[in-house]
Amino acid sequence: MTLMMAVLAGMLLVAGVAILVAVAAGVLVSDPTPRASTPLWTKAVDNVRGATGRARLTLVAGVLAGIVVTLWTRWPIMLVVVPVAVYGVPHLLSAPKQTQIELLQALDRWVRGMTATMATGKSITDALRLSARTPPPLLADDLVLLIRRLDDRWPAPQALLAMADELASPDADAVLASLVLAAGRGGSGAAATLVALADSIQERLKVLREVEAERSKPRVVVKQVTIITLVLLGAAMLFARDFFAPYGTPIGQAILAGLIVAYVGALVMLRRMTLPRPRERILRSTT
Repeated sequence: MTLMMAVLAGMLLVAGVAILVAVAAGVLVSDPTPRASTPLWTKAVDNVRGATGRARLTLVAGVLAGIVVTLWTRWPIMLVVVPVAVYGVPHLLSAPKQTQIELLQALDRWVRGMTATMATGKSITDALRLSARTPPPLLADDLVLLIRRLDDRWPAPQALLAMADELASPDADAVLASLVLAAGRGGSGAAATLVALADSIQERLKVLREVEAERSKPRVVVKQVTIITLVLLGAAMLFARDFFAPYGTPIGQAILAGLIVAYVGALVMLRRMTLPRPRERILRSTT
């Protein structure tokens, strides 16, 4: 009994380390924002602390399920596989957050509001100030800071470039670059620029939505295949357990680990294929 408890404690330690490494590597988190280089342990702890209550509950349920499956199958590898699968596979098969589309929608609403304001004869600086009164929620904080800079006598182009640095998005750069040019022109030229810019954003949104619709198709198929596979394997383990007996040997455990790693690697590759490719920014502030 003492030996069994020692082995179980060792497997729990390995499972914990594996989960922390997976979290630290970014496989089990959805935040795609690049982060500064930090120690592995610190990054893992920060990611776990930043997880929602639902994510933590899922992690605990995965660990408990791993213990139960390990005791039932007597396969030590299950103590690592089950928690990581319960916590990580749903993330790998879920649709990524559409940050580009959300930002473009906010920019579209912002630009169209300024276009309507300038049609009444307002200057672009006045249009910027008025736009901060009813801003898109995603841009509310950035627009408040923009107006503060204008109140501090920042030139409009410089304040817009600073806003571009804070948004740090190629799509936002394209919009704000046009606004910088419009601020320099003034008058009817600025209004015409905003109208063309609004039409350009709509075209970009249309393309992004079409691309995302195409990307979602293989993701749905893989999700369905994964669910069917897990259900069939679970049923086979219940009703034809002897068929899987060879996997209980050391060599069988190694083969099983290789098969699982290969499948998870395929899911990771699929996940990366469905994410937008990183693009270089076109604006940099002079400050």
